[in-house]
Amino acid sequence: MPGNGKVGIFFGSWYTRPIIERVARLRRKRELLPELDRIVTFERMLTDDGVHLVKLWIHLSKPAQRTRLTQLEKDGRLGPDDWKHFKSYARFRAVSEIALTHTNEPSAPWHVIDATDRRHREIATAKLLLKALEAAGAQAALERSRTKKAPRAKADRTSLGKSAARVWMPGASILDRVDLSQRLSVAAYEKEMNLLQEQVSRLAWKARQARRATVLAFEGWDAAGKGSAIRRLTHALDPRLYRVIGVAAPTDEERAQHYLWRFWRQVPRDGRITIFDRSWYGRVLVERVEGFATVDEWDRSYSEINSFERSLVEHGMTVAKFWLQVSAAEQLKRFKERQRVAWKQHKITAEDWRNRKQMPAYRDAVEEMLARCSPPASPWTVVPANDKRFARMTILRTVVQRLTETLDG
Repeated sequence: MPGNGKVGIFFGSWYTRPIIERVARLRRKRELLPELDRIVTFERMLTDDGVHLVKLWIHLSKPAQRTRLTQLEKDGRLGPDDWKHFKSYARFRAVSEIALTHTNEPSAPWHVIDATDRRHREIATAKLLLKALEAAGAQAALERSRTKKAPRAKADRTSLGKSAARVWMPGASILDRVDLSQRLSVAAYEKEMNLLQEQVSRLAWKARQARRATVLAFEGWDAAGKGSAIRRLTHALDPRLYRVIGVAAPTDEERAQHYLWRFWRQVPRDGRITIFDRSWYGRVLVERVEGFATVDEWDRSYSEINSFERSLVEHGMTVAKFWLQVSAAEQLKRFKERQRVAWKQHKITAEDWRNRKQMPAYRDAVEEMLARCSPPASPWTVVPANDKRFARMTILRTVVQRLTETLDG
């Protein structure tokens, strides 16, 4: 995707594969419409983020296409499937009509251009693109004018709860229901750890053979034990099968893109595993609390994230998400230990102490995240993490369960 201020031109697009597969009867009609719905959601996400989306359908009648293909064949420029697709012209037209009608949204309308006459095609296309660029420029100028008149204020952390209340009416607390007193003895831990790591290893190779990818996302309070839990998990995996992505503040390149862009590009290949240490949920956690995203931006992110995860699951991936929950008292104990123990001191910074003061605001954000982004296909597992041994076992058990469900389903 193009960065902010840039132009991306797609010769063919996310419509190509669904249309061709439906024409070739590799996809049933009842499968096509949900796919088109996902495309509408994707395009709406782009336009909500300020992208000006211009969709051009360059149309040819069947006789005109036959003439073009004949000339291309004489010139030696004919594609391997061109005549094959021509024989299915009627089906291509019918399926394309469905696609265009179903995805012709006000924010991303289709423009159908008759390409029989080359001059008409080029002038019509140029006019549409010029109009779109002028609209984009006018919108950018308007936004700059608004920014000058009313610069974007930093988040008022004392009123974050009030801001959130405009769009969210929380019910019973999810975090309050977590039993943080659960413990696991050293003997039970060591016995079960070996068994679970063996199961994880076996299932990872089974997923590799079945070409089923896995995405694991870890979130939690500072000092909750995400890193050590990930290490226990990766000890069970062949290094050729997985990657761990540590998510920090976005780079300049990443800030120029939609916030999900840097996660799309890290989605694992079929049969591989990607483990995210922090994830796309930063949009509704740190970006929300610290004011890096407006209320409108982070509020619409819940549906965008659900759509993103649904697309992964529908592709056949296993998606497992873990929130590591510790009490404020346990977090304070671990912070002080990090200050005291020399080889742990690199783990504690002034930022950690500052974030601790914002725990009420972060807690509200976590509660809403868990409630609004936990569909059956990609639910959150809230892990009691006051005892690290118990937390690690809970995570490994869940990974085994989710992989088994995916591979046996």
